[in-house]
Amino acid sequence: MIAAYLLLLMPLAGVVFFALFGHRPRIGRINIKFNAFALLMSLWLALNVHESGTLVSEGLYFLVDSFNVYLIVLTAFVGLTTSIFSAPYMRHEQQKGRLTEKRLRLYYSMYQGFMFAMYLVLTTNNMGILWVAMEAATLATVLLVSLYRTPESIEAAWKYFILCGVGIAQAMFGTVLLYYAAMQISDAENALAWTVLIQNASQLDPEILEISFVFMLVGYGTKIGLVPLHNWLPDAHSEGPTPMSAVLSGLLLNDALYAVVRNKMLVDGATQSHIAGYLMMGFGLMSFLVAAIFLHRQQDIKRLFSYSSIEHMGLMTFAFGMGTPFATFAALLHMTVHSLTKSAIFVTVGHAAQIAGTQRIEKIRGLIKTQPSVGWGLLIGTLTIAGFPPFGVFTSEFLVLLATMQSYPWLTPFLLLGIGLACAGLFRNIQPMVYGKRPEGQQAVEANLWPVIIHLVLVLWLGLSIPQSLSDWFNQATILISGSAPL
Repeated sequence: MIAAYLLLLMPLAGVVFFALFGHRPRIGRINIKFNAFALLMSLWLALNVHESGTLVSEGLYFLVDSFNVYLIVLTAFVGLTTSIFSAPYMRHEQQKGRLTEKRLRLYYSMYQGFMFAMYLVLTTNNMGILWVAMEAATLATVLLVSLYRTPESIEAAWKYFILCGVGIAQAMFGTVLLYYAAMQISDAENALAWTVLIQNASQLDPEILEISFVFMLVGYGTKIGLVPLHNWLPDAHSEGPTPMSAVLSGLLLNDALYAVVRNKMLVDGATQSHIAGYLMMGFGLMSFLVAAIFLHRQQDIKRLFSYSSIEHMGLMTFAFGMGTPFATFAALLHMTVHSLTKSAIFVTVGHAAQIAGTQRIEKIRGLIKTQPSVGWGLLIGTLTIAGFPPFGVFTSEFLVLLATMQSYPWLTPFLLLGIGLACAGLFRNIQPMVYGKRPEGQQAVEANLWPVIIHLVLVLWLGLSIPQSLSDWFNQATILISGSAPL
């Protein structure tokens, strides 16, 4: 578990370092080095799990298994590539006068604070500490949302804080109920250890676990962006710095869904029923359809893709709710390709907004003529997230459709309707932004699009052929989550 400890210590040290020196020139490169080290530690941790299986620390404080280790690697990778993008982006924002040295220190410090919270969510074995880590991630991102200190950003930060605060309070009450149920079968010290809970799930009071899960789903569902608890997400994306939008959509939403799935596994073991899955399917499908409709009403490019995130998180929640091995495998794949694609899209969105000097969709035009790399990046990224073949999002959505046809065929038309609505909503806005008439005086900006290229190439690769090692990884996680044979 040495790799896990170093993974947690590095961003924690980064919080202090950047709070003191985050205003200095070339500080973005140091941020990249912090995240590169974290990625190396995550790969070391993945190798340990591959060789030794599930890892549990002394005292049952930390757990790394086939489910969370792939999310740890994904989190570290997206954290690194987003830091590569954010270095020139934040430098440009400072040159424009939108950021002072003090706020730049705050940005880099909270970036590392957010990464620490995400790693803690994924590595902790204690359901109470998981709740604390999710709250820490909320506090870090609230400060990032309000970074520009405009009236709109402050309003968005307060909405984010209040809605997610109410949501996280629901999750806390669910955790208290879980603790109460666990105290009937375990000692107080390890009552909330997930490994203890899952081993004794059949002895837990099923009625208490069902009530606990309702609060957990509502609480963590707020962080996922499930309808009707989603209102904070579009505002937070549109008013905060673009690198924050990339990690919010690419990482935070995944980790909140991870927390819900961990709790679902406990409820399934305690009740021997599918009640938790039905709740997830209901909330997930509703979120998927509502977000697909709202895509047609957006006037802000960041809000447009934030509703796309709600749509895809709804689809993942629905797939995990089905609970079959096929659906679980599809959900894990979709979680991966969505994180890679959406973080890449927000990189291009950030540069598109800098080129146009606005985030208003009707004023962003002619990107492919002003800066072809940004225009093509946005176009290909949109094709990818809309589910066009041969990219990985098409593969994962197709697998979710097949799983639905196998288990709940009467729901298949709703999924097809949502996919069609989302595709139309995206392209009615993207086409004029990329190919429209270029405004006079519009100039290219300094851009680092290597993260976009790397992410989209990976998503294309996963659409053409899933590597055997990754497939085996997903299969092991599928066995753990669904409790049945893999594909």
